[in-house]
Amino acid sequence: MPIPHRLLLWLAAGWLLLGLAVVLAPGLLPAWQGAGAGGLALALADILAGRRQRNRIQVAREVNRTLPVGTWQTVGLKISAEKRCAGWLHDRHPGAFPSTGLPLAFRLAAGQWLRAGYRLHIGERGRHAFTDVELRLLSPLHLWLIPETLPVMDEVRVFPDFARITQYTLLATDNRLSQLGVLHRRRRGEGMEFHQLRDYRQEDPPRRIDWKASARLGRLISREYQDERDQQIVFLLDCGSRMGAKDGDLSHFDHTLNALLLLAYVALNQGDAVGLATFGHGEPRYLAPRKSVGTVNHLLNAVYDLQPTRQTPDYLQAGEGLVKRLAKRAFVVLVTNLRDEDDDTLGPAMSLLARRHAITLASLREPVLEDVLAAPINDFDAALTRAAALQYAHARRHQAAMLRQAGVQIVDVSPRDLPVALINHYWERKRAGNL
Repeated sequence: MPIPHRLLLWLAAGWLLLGLAVVLAPGLLPAWQGAGAGGLALALADILAGRRQRNRIQVAREVNRTLPVGTWQTVGLKISAEKRCAGWLHDRHPGAFPSTGLPLAFRLAAGQWLRAGYRLHIGERGRHAFTDVELRLLSPLHLWLIPETLPVMDEVRVFPDFARITQYTLLATDNRLSQLGVLHRRRRGEGMEFHQLRDYRQEDPPRRIDWKASARLGRLISREYQDERDQQIVFLLDCGSRMGAKDGDLSHFDHTLNALLLLAYVALNQGDAVGLATFGHGEPRYLAPRKSVGTVNHLLNAVYDLQPTRQTPDYLQAGEGLVKRLAKRAFVVLVTNLRDEDDDTLGPAMSLLARRHAITLASLREPVLEDVLAAPINDFDAALTRAAALQYAHARRHQAAMLRQAGVQIVDVSPRDLPVALINHYWERKRAGNL
């Protein structure tokens, strides 16, 4: 149905003002009647002309089919028309993605085409559909907007933020990983594999000297080691209710997936195999440890459509399921949000896994709790909120202390800090030789 354009509304407003003037000057009545009749005829003629002047307009959408969550992306629209036209365009993008730059104004000559674009914030993983493109075309005299809908279907898949891998790779190439917060600690322990013999360097410790080779060659020769390879890293991922909390634009679960993806890339580059097991949702998923080039893609496809549920996680059931699947010793990283009520299943699950595997519990701190503890107390309600937050924080620290006493290593950080914290923890355990 045609929509009045602002020009038509201004003309109608002018006609109404002229009608008010007739009250003071009755002599203007013929002019007012003539203006009304002429304006009505003009408006009707314009809308009829606009309907008759059907224009063949084509719109093509240009958007990547795979997108990283939590980023801003540009969506391009290519518009072409057989006849001269002007108006506005609105793209029906996925409702979970806020946009800027819509609607788009356009003006085309006959046979002309133009390319325009707008910005989308990719706020949710999974499959998402772009449906129609809505047009509002100006009538010949610009008195009406004539709506038209064009079916332009596109589907995109939104993955965890794989762009972080590119950043890591670039910084690693230039030995600038410290800009991300990744630390290089000195190796210690006996967890390294022999790599090769080489000439002695001044910074080599005496224990690295191979005296037999040195005597045979007549110069000092050192043994060079490398970190152990062919180890297994398995992520045990909580998909339950506690992972749905928000930290900025992303949920704790999204931050977790971004961290696991980055650590998987680092571990694969070190020659380790990477696998995944999920729990706390409908049908648990399992990806056996592998070290092929396509492992990161397999991980992406396994988790990109996962969303945190309202289920309460059963750690013991998840641990029992993983133990049955893993025939070889592995480094198991359980990612969850530690709570004080986890004694019933978390402790037994950690004990079960620790019998054969190296275990790390990655627990996500809730920034909102830190904000509550830092907020001033101005009234009784604020005091009660502070007391409840203190009690919760104390119970959480007590639970973490009990797990540490049982030999569980814990990484307790905010969701935003999880990627770098996990990488540093992986390096520390690997170079200490206790994976």
